[in-house]
Amino acid sequence: MDLQLIRKKFNLLGADIVLSNDRPFRFTDDQLLSIDVAEEKKGDHFLVQNPNGSPVEVLDVRPELRHLLLLVRGEVQEGRRKDLRRFLCGHDERHWFVAAVPEDARVSTVTQAMEALKPEAVQHSQKAAGVKTRHRLKRKTAGYVRQGEWFFIPREDVEINEHLVIQNEPLRRGSGKPHMAQFLYRQGGETVYVCRQHPNGFAEKEYRRLLIEDSNAKRFNWRTMQRNPKVFVRGRIFHPDHATVVLDTWHEVAANNETRSIAFRDVAFLD
Repeated sequence: MDLQLIRKKFNLLGADIVLSNDRPFRFTDDQLLSIDVAEEKKGDHFLVQNPNGSPVEVLDVRPELRHLLLLVRGEVQEGRRKDLRRFLCGHDERHWFVAAVPEDARVSTVTQAMEALKPEAVQHSQKAAGVKTRHRLKRKTAGYVRQGEWFFIPREDVEINEHLVIQNEPLRRGSGKPHMAQFLYRQGGETVYVCRQHPNGFAEKEYRRLLIEDSNAKRFNWRTMQRNPKVFVRGRIFHPDHATVVLDTWHEVAANNETRSIAFRDVAFLD
């Protein structure tokens, strides 16, 4: 690993990188490294903690986009290095970010990584809308609008029950700062029972079994929620690290593909 070369390529983005062999807190055995955006008064930088000494290299740099693609190689197995993990590092509007790229994408360029992070519904929508290849890196096209890790796909024909529309509702994935939607509507999904002790929830059958097996569970403050519903938003979408998006019509919400990747566990910082 050529640290000076890697730092030079991050510098092309206007960023700095610190690599260390420290083992970070909550580092698991199946992690190759930990990558984070460290926020400091003197300036933000990328912090890569690499206690296993995993080989790291930069596959592609796009200074005009302020993005680069980082590759981390796992252990040698049967004469070949397996478990290749890729990270898109860069600057999006007001903040540096790290996004883990799905392993099955096998990308080698920044542009390919950005496309691989688009969910299938977004790719279908941009194709149906005739979005040209050269425009697919934009945050706003006829096929979608993007704000951070969230994509908004136009759905003008969706039927909305106005009585079930919620105002000022957060869009949240993980523990990061939520994106706030002025108007939000949920459709479909699976009903689950959720409480503080079981935040991921149980389906009806699992919930009834738990009540039989654990007498204390009846005293938990259960409430019903919908798992994996379709979510639609309209109006102002706000986040402190991004320009406010205004959607005049209803748009379906889709998160990027980062959580599909094994490398997602190596990312300490989430937008």
